[in-house]
Amino acid sequence: MAATTQTPAVRTGVRPQVTLRRVLAAEWDKLTSLRATGWLALATVAAAAASAWALGLFVRPDDGASGAPVAVAGYVLAQLGFLVLGATTGAGEFRTGTARVTFVAVPRRIPVLLAQVLVTTAVAALTAAVALGAALAATAAQRAATGLVLDVADPETARLLGGFVLYQTGVALVGLGLGALLRRPDAALVTGVVLVVVLDHLLATNPGRVADTARALLPGAGTRLLQGDERLAALDATTLGPHLGPWAAGLVLAAWAAVLLVAAGYRLRRRDVT
Repeated sequence: MAATTQTPAVRTGVRPQVTLRRVLAAEWDKLTSLRATGWLALATVAAAAASAWALGLFVRPDDGASGAPVAVAGYVLAQLGFLVLGATTGAGEFRTGTARVTFVAVPRRIPVLLAQVLVTTAVAALTAAVALGAALAATAAQRAATGLVLDVADPETARLLGGFVLYQTGVALVGLGLGALLRRPDAALVTGVVLVVVLDHLLATNPGRVADTARALLPGAGTRLLQGDERLAALDATTLGPHLGPWAAGLVLAAWAAVLLVAAGYRLRRRDVT
């Protein structure tokens, strides 16, 4: 009787291809599944509304014709929440040590950073829009009492309201760039606060051509998106630095985010994941 041999089955399974869509879905799940993300968004919305309401207590009827500056005044405190969002997204996996696992699955690495940029942009823009809505609701009575009109068809008003969302999204991307570059959430957050807030205020207390020029080149220049035309004219009348328009100032913030993200991408490609 002839002996028969049995050939072992050959596995033909193919490892799923790494695509930006899959990486994006993974990064979205990571960020949105964290309970801390929800609490941070809620705290940021509350900070925007509460600080806008508090600053609105000092508004007088002769402060201007538009109520938009009152509604967006909460950006001062809310921007810290967006910095935290970006910094923790960029540096979180390096802190926990899970970055090694991520980059084994995605060896080219850059798609992960790109996915984080897209996810952070979406979450930051959504949070900023909700925060703006909360601030509008919180200051509605104050605007009505002082006769400040909020006409969304007015170009200046539209710029301020849209600028709130754009500015906070830009701040979040600056935080993301710092987090991905420095790989430590605490270092990224401290550096972000210094760059966006502290340096601007320090230079403002020592005005001059050099200081005013430096202020125009810092990320905080993006706050000009949130200033009314009269306020911008008053600022330009007292500065010895460049007179940036609101959109040009917004581009300064965008440039900072872009440079930091490019630097983070370079380090990601050239250095070990530690």
